[in-house]
Amino acid sequence: MTIDTTLAKSILIFSSVLIFSCADDRMHDIVILNGRVMDPESGLDAVRNIGITEGTIAVITDRSIQGKDTIDATGLVVAPGFIDLHAHGQDSISNRLQAADGVTTALELELGVYPVKPWLQSREGKAIINYGASVGHLGARIKHLTGFDAGHMPSRPPEDTAYQAASHISQQTEATEQEVSDIAKLIIAELDNGGLGIGFGIAYAPSTNRTEIFRLFQLAAELNVPVFTHLRGGDTLDALAPFQEVIACAAATGASLHIVHLNSTAREDARVALEMIRGARERGLDITTEAYPYTASSTKIESALFDDWETYDDKRLADFQWPTTGERLTRETFRKYREQGGWVIIHGERTEETNAWIVAQPDVVTASDGIPFLYGTAHPRGAGTFSRVLGYYVREQKVLPLMEALKKMTLMPAQRLEQICSQMKNKGRIRAGADADITIFDPETIIDKANFANGGNVPSSGVMFVIVGGVAVVREGEIQEGVYPGVGLRGN
Repeated sequence: MTIDTTLAKSILIFSSVLIFSCADDRMHDIVILNGRVMDPESGLDAVRNIGITEGTIAVITDRSIQGKDTIDATGLVVAPGFIDLHAHGQDSISNRLQAADGVTTALELELGVYPVKPWLQSREGKAIINYGASVGHLGARIKHLTGFDAGHMPSRPPEDTAYQAASHISQQTEATEQEVSDIAKLIIAELDNGGLGIGFGIAYAPSTNRTEIFRLFQLAAELNVPVFTHLRGGDTLDALAPFQEVIACAAATGASLHIVHLNSTAREDARVALEMIRGARERGLDITTEAYPYTASSTKIESALFDDWETYDDKRLADFQWPTTGERLTRETFRKYREQGGWVIIHGERTEETNAWIVAQPDVVTASDGIPFLYGTAHPRGAGTFSRVLGYYVREQKVLPLMEALKKMTLMPAQRLEQICSQMKNKGRIRAGADADITIFDPETIIDKANFANGGNVPSSGVMFVIVGGVAVVREGEIQEGVYPGVGLRGN
């Protein structure tokens, strides 16, 4: 005997409602009560209670639940923890500022790390948020050409002359076909050791020719791992040409491509660059991009990007700001700080109108490109990116709705990595069975506090609770001491 299809569906829906609404007698480790739960994957936007057990979301319900630890989230938004795909701040000082900004996972995917395995091991038991890295092409290049292990390059101090010398050799050396093959072997070994794809900083090694990039895109396609790339750069280069290079490589090889900081690479050509990316995606290519919500950029003043700095006029030099002192640079001070080394801020690269337009685009992931605060002041994006989007661009400027902004911070970055990292399938979501990486914030007060005048290392405001793997690392807006629940995310 068959049951009428409509009746069967009604029974299923009714049963689901009963399961959802039934009382939960379990004693959870943590319960979050009365929060506005927002899940970009399911579209859930309602007041609910959440039970967390053994680091996992056990239940989401409108009925009462009990826990050993209770968080009252009345009037607050309960969202998946923010996932930052582009975070150079891979140290305890930077991690605290990231957590205060709602970040539960901060990854080094642009420049990557080489070698990956010892770096992952060095962070075990010492991180308050989750971490991980791609295999750095620049680091593998340095290793093959000089024998030097660069590790996590952004964390190296300016006075590290051994690294500076090795890096300079790599910047100036064009690799032969055999050397490219040898570099590829080094990359493969570290993909086996947990690398989350291949990270390229093409602009920082101008001697890297187009054949080398193409060959390594072929490798990525063969191994089915994503590529994360800082495009070729320089003041004299057409802003769109670097996009054409990597899109062509992706089309010719089938490699999965993520282009970092659309804003600072495309500058005022961002609309056309995004057209190119969307056009390629509509024709079957797997291409994504990201941006941070600031009009100024930042990088190392001693990098190859500024090898032609002596040709800059005074107006161009005045666009550079030294974060430690806040001063705008002159020819004399630029020379001094370039010899000293360190992170510099670059103003004047795009208008606020263009910046707001990029932030509003639904297919552009939010990522900070945060500079380490390990040695002091830096660009504020490492401390305020996510709160700036939610406070300034969502609440005050209303350039995009809250749910869409959350999707760009949570679900989209998780989905970008699911191909290479199965752990990401349970992050970026609020659902039963997902990892308990959760950010709870006040939508009426959340805002960035770091800026270009105060050194950039000021915590955001309005992020009330941050839970990583079921452990509260921020409580009532305060970082918790002595808790290190962050885990390393590894490639499959």
